[in-house]
Amino acid sequence: MTDRQPRVVVLDYGSGNLRSAERALARVGADVTVSDDLDAALAADGLVVPGVGAYAACMAGLDQLGAAPVVRERVAAGRPVLGICVGMQVLYELGDEHGVRTAGLGVLPGEVRRLAAPILPHMGWNTVRPPAASVLFAGLPADTRFYFVHSYAVKADPDAGDTVGEHGEPFAAAVERGALAATQFHPEKSGDAGAHLLTNWLATLS
Repeated sequence: MTDRQPRVVVLDYGSGNLRSAERALARVGADVTVSDDLDAALAADGLVVPGVGAYAACMAGLDQLGAAPVVRERVAAGRPVLGICVGMQVLYELGDEHGVRTAGLGVLPGEVRRLAAPILPHMGWNTVRPPAASVLFAGLPADTRFYFVHSYAVKADPDAGDTVGEHGEPFAAAVERGALAATQFHPEKSGDAGAHLLTNWLATLS
């Protein structure tokens, strides 16, 4: 990272939780704005795609803003994108919620589906198992806990380097694919651990 603060845009497409993500990124040194300006989203050093609520509603918001091509263009060009919670889920090919199947952005292979767990939502603090080569989790102890709120997830692919969480069954708690990163948990609600992870992500921005 250079001395210049990395410029980060938190994409405003009608989803909630924007300001907490903005504050968390600002606290760890980002020059961060919440914006629905697609030119700004394309030009930023890093783009954060947040998301809470239903998969279909988040995709509708992205489509209404016309943001899907911007996210896909950044991923294709190897420019940093960070998805958070449903913002991670919409990066996949498909979401299946309440019998409604919704096409996602398709920059990651896989389908979001309901967790097979006795208690849903999966809400609260939980540990994860990142791969040894993880950039996001570098410097964090193995027993570090992060804050989750979700009932749906993607099946983890450890061979592809997914970070694995478990609630009833294993699921993808985070993914790292070059400049594309995403977390099913909320780093902005995860205290010092989340701040450490966001600091690691900022360090990858150029």
